[in-house]
Amino acid sequence: MGMLSRMSTIVKSKVNRVLDNAEDPRETLDYSYEKQREMLRNVKRGVVEMVTAKRRLELQAQKAESNIAKLDSQARQALGAGREDLARLALERKQATIAELQGLGDQISALELEQEKLVHAEQRLQSKVQAFRTQKEVIKAQYSAAQAQVRIGSALGGISEEMSDVTLAVERAQTKTDNLQAKAGAIDELVATGVLDDPTSGDPLDNQLKQLTASASVESELAALRGDLGPAPDRKSLPGGTS
Repeated sequence: MGMLSRMSTIVKSKVNRVLDNAEDPRETLDYSYEKQREMLRNVKRGVVEMVTAKRRLELQAQKAESNIAKLDSQARQALGAGREDLARLALERKQATIAELQGLGDQISALELEQEKLVHAEQRLQSKVQAFRTQKEVIKAQYSAAQAQVRIGSALGGISEEMSDVTLAVERAQTKTDNLQAKAGAIDELVATGVLDDPTSGDPLDNQLKQLTASASVESELAALRGDLGPAPDRKSLPGGTS
């Protein structure tokens, strides 16, 4: 029994959790509001039926009053004609109609009391339904706002997690960049001090041969220029010159 009771409790708990997750408070509020409106319509229908029944009794009462007046006239006419038996019969019917009229009056009075109660009940219910409608809309708006806040919070939480990952990636990239820049600076320093050869300068022997070739070309062009200009003038024969 203990095991079954525990299992039953667990099942009920899970079912309630599922129902709670599936339930939308806004739909529940709208459903409750519609049920209250249905109750209000039923009360209004009851008032209409009550008024209709009272009106029907009032018409019967009017007809009874007409019959009383008619029977009274018939009794007088029969008695004037010497027909006392007919006069008595008319008066008996008159008394029966008077009793019927009194009963109709009592029923009409009772219906008026019930009608008054129903009207007050309708007014109270109308006020409650209207107040519930206002409260319902407020709660729905609050629920929607809270739901939007939760969504925004969840989105911001996701963005924060993504930004954390992005920040880590940027930090790793910056670290790698700093390491490469430090390595490049060290290589430049070693090249400048001659510890390492500049890979862009070529073979040292080729560089020296190129320099000798360039010097020989300069000397050759210089000799050619001297031949074109002739021998250099004596400095002593220059006007105002000194040895």
